[in-house]
Amino acid sequence: MGANTSQVSDLSDNENLQRLVGTESISENDPFWNQLISFTFISPTSSGDSKLLEEAVIPLAKILIENNPRTGNFGALVRVFLGRTKELKISTECQDQLFIWQAHNALFMIRCLLKVFIWQMGEEELHQQFTYQERAPGSCGGKEDLLEELLSNLVHLIVEVPLLDITYSILFEAVTTLLVFFSYQLFQKEILRDGKIYQHIMKGRCLSLTSRLVKTLLYNFIRQEKCPPPATHIFEPKAESGLLYGLASGVASGLWSVFTLGGAGSKAGLDQEHDPLPLSNQSLLLLLVLANLTDGPDWPNPYRQAITCFRNTQDTSSLSMEQPHAFQINFNSLYTALCEQQRSDQATLLLYTLLHQNANMRTYMLSRTDMDNLVLPILEILYHVEERNSHHVYMALIILLILTEDDAFNRSIHEVVLKNVSWYTERSLTDISLGSLLILVVIRTIQFNMTRTRDKYLHTNCLAALANMSAQFRCLHQYAAQRIISLFALLSKKHNKVLEQATQSLRGRQGDNTALPDYAQDLNVIEEVIRMMLEIINSCLCNSLHHNPNLVYALLYKRELFEQFRMHPSFQDIMQNLDTVIGFFSQRLEQAGSDLSVERVQEVIMKGAQALPTDRLKKFPELKFKYVEEDQPEDFFIPYVWSLVFNSGVGLHWSPQASHTLVNISHSSSVSRAAMFLS
Repeated sequence: MGANTSQVSDLSDNENLQRLVGTESISENDPFWNQLISFTFISPTSSGDSKLLEEAVIPLAKILIENNPRTGNFGALVRVFLGRTKELKISTECQDQLFIWQAHNALFMIRCLLKVFIWQMGEEELHQQFTYQERAPGSCGGKEDLLEELLSNLVHLIVEVPLLDITYSILFEAVTTLLVFFSYQLFQKEILRDGKIYQHIMKGRCLSLTSRLVKTLLYNFIRQEKCPPPATHIFEPKAESGLLYGLASGVASGLWSVFTLGGAGSKAGLDQEHDPLPLSNQSLLLLLVLANLTDGPDWPNPYRQAITCFRNTQDTSSLSMEQPHAFQINFNSLYTALCEQQRSDQATLLLYTLLHQNANMRTYMLSRTDMDNLVLPILEILYHVEERNSHHVYMALIILLILTEDDAFNRSIHEVVLKNVSWYTERSLTDISLGSLLILVVIRTIQFNMTRTRDKYLHTNCLAALANMSAQFRCLHQYAAQRIISLFALLSKKHNKVLEQATQSLRGRQGDNTALPDYAQDLNVIEEVIRMMLEIINSCLCNSLHHNPNLVYALLYKRELFEQFRMHPSFQDIMQNLDTVIGFFSQRLEQAGSDLSVERVQEVIMKGAQALPTDRLKKFPELKFKYVEEDQPEDFFIPYVWSLVFNSGVGLHWSPQASHTLVNISHSSSVSRAAMFLS
């Protein structure tokens, strides 16, 4: 970092900062504040640079914590910021950077101090830091709740100040500061369900801005605005700007005259090129935090309500009074952004949230004729399962499960033909339907899970998605049909191995009432999976046999696999139809002669499929699975969201203490994740 590093390390010796944190009360009217917040810098955008900055801020913040009860200087700094923000909207309209520049700097300082405060003290003590009043002459501190005033002001700033190059930085700071306020969760071993910050955001003056805040954060995500070049952040004095401007620019050297963390040549500069959308990403993280706040004892989470009920701008019907936080947004723009951003966990989690909770958005997505734009990125996540964290894979899989609950989706995906799938590297796939590709990727996920993670619930959800699709399988690609049967072969082999182990174990356990060994329990799981695979194959044969000659071909080619299950009590009923199909087509192939070519076999199958009487196949209940959440989904989602903030928050460095606590919460919630079930 070169000079930047030494510059940050010198902050503790800075004269203005020493006065801020010192024992002297400073009136809000003192020219000192104008000097303090008149500096030029680019906010850190990488965790590494943020760590350097925080290490320099911590000693100063600790001194301020000790002296603030007597000086009230932190409250004075907050009020100075609030005073500057009154001019923000007008300043933006006039393209006047002075108040924007100073307000941004004040907020950045508040955010840096708050982050240390939250790490060092509880919420009650933090609230006290806002209540201490200045005791210097000229103080104009009131009796307002300064904490609520700041929170309300930040929300107003986000929803009212337009996004321009000159406002990008302060909007980013406002979103980031709200994230920092909620970061108490990172330092708690239990899910937070109440508190002053929680109350202010959920029930206080911020409540009336709920829908506007959610809408603004969504539009920040949709717009994907890149961070403007440094020149638009940095205040540049203009000759015609008058005395006030000149005064401000003249004192710019007082604090950090060229504080360029994240600028050219630094690691942050490289990070920013890699992730040039800090406001979009930070807004999405804040939206997910808000949407996953727990309900109060007698009031629902208004932000979740807003996400649940917003509608398309093209919907001309009046908004329902029963949905107090309803609003309208451009669904086409939101859909496009969701399709383009699925490489990140947070975008996938937003997609899941909208599909699961917003019926209007789900209906819109399912009506699109370009669903491949959405489904392909989800399949790519699952295809690269080895490189993704388990939560991201799980969310992608649940999205597919929700989509496959819709019969029209299950039909339409077989009508979309893909010419080339570049990321599928195991085999060249040309002219394959989206439906066949989905089957291939889900089967690959099952096989990966069998050999690596062995997560029963991942198996269940993968098979549930295939089961939902099975009645609408159409023109399955030859490779997809082969993989269905290959998966059954793998399960059969594993079943035989575990059966042999379980049998040997039971022989040696006569009179022993202790729990069965793991592999004996595994046998039950494997038989459940085999049963599910047989039901999926049977569903396809009963509903669309004549559309799937490749599956019949693969079934006949590996017919010996099914012999051992014909008389098995767990599979006997479902095997009747498979026996009927295998027997019918085997007979027709024998009648066609020996040494048949592949083409001739396929021809016989095609004609036989038309001739097989449907009444010869036993009818089974339709396979339909529906995703539902656990009763307390926050036990999974809140730790997951904060793991995303911890790992992906732009320009935020968190202490190892927060990391350990987050791991503890995630570990305790793993059962809830597994308990997301099908009914």
